[in-house]
Amino acid sequence: MQWLVRLRRFLLLGLVATMVGCASIPAGVEPSPNDPWEPFNRSVFEFNEGLDAYVLKPVVTGYRFVLPEFVRDGIYNFFSNYSDIYTALQNLLQGKPDYAFSDLMRVVVNTTFGLGGLIDMATPGGLPKHKEDWGQTFGVWGVPAGPYVVLPFFGPSNVRDTFGTVADLESDYLFRLLPDVALRNSLTGLRVVNSRNTYYEAGDLLDGAALDKYSFMRDAYIQRRQYQINEGREDEEVLMPPYQNPYE
Repeated sequence: MQWLVRLRRFLLLGLVATMVGCASIPAGVEPSPNDPWEPFNRSVFEFNEGLDAYVLKPVVTGYRFVLPEFVRDGIYNFFSNYSDIYTALQNLLQGKPDYAFSDLMRVVVNTTFGLGGLIDMATPGGLPKHKEDWGQTFGVWGVPAGPYVVLPFFGPSNVRDTFGTVADLESDYLFRLLPDVALRNSLTGLRVVNSRNTYYEAGDLLDGAALDKYSFMRDAYIQRRQYQINEGREDEEVLMPPYQNPYE
């Protein structure tokens, strides 16, 4: 019956997005060939912006007020260390065993010497952090990106990365497989708050800098994903260095 639960969740997301309606493209903004569903995507983008403004950001503001910086850093490092396990798997699937070994060594070092991952000892020790997911792995395997799409709650994506997001969630132990439901839900909530906290100030800067925030986010996402999949190679698919998307 698990597939029924997943189907209901998917339909609920679609219903929420549909209820938002279709936003129009602002005057003077050129349509993008990568974004054939732009009116619908803009409506979902506006929904996500409202959710962030009225729910996530106030929660994170309280989070920053209550917890000192060193505690927030420890929480960030803990989830970062946990994600290195999955990054190692993705690098292995992408045919990069050297990166996979480096990622596993990060987990060993930070878990052993960094108080269970609360302190990042690996990065200053010469083991750089990588970030890989199923969407990138599908891209390395040759799966085309498909049209750009904005997902409710998750934000910028494309058709390939949407399937990658589903695979990420289904394979995530803390999100899907942890037996203690109360602990699992608490950790999921903390991860969401921690993720939003990482771009707390960057979001405000982006609000003031971008003439059309939607187009800026879309173009930055598309270019960065191309760069990540191509590992920074200078070829016809990579037009510029990566932009650090503050919403990822």
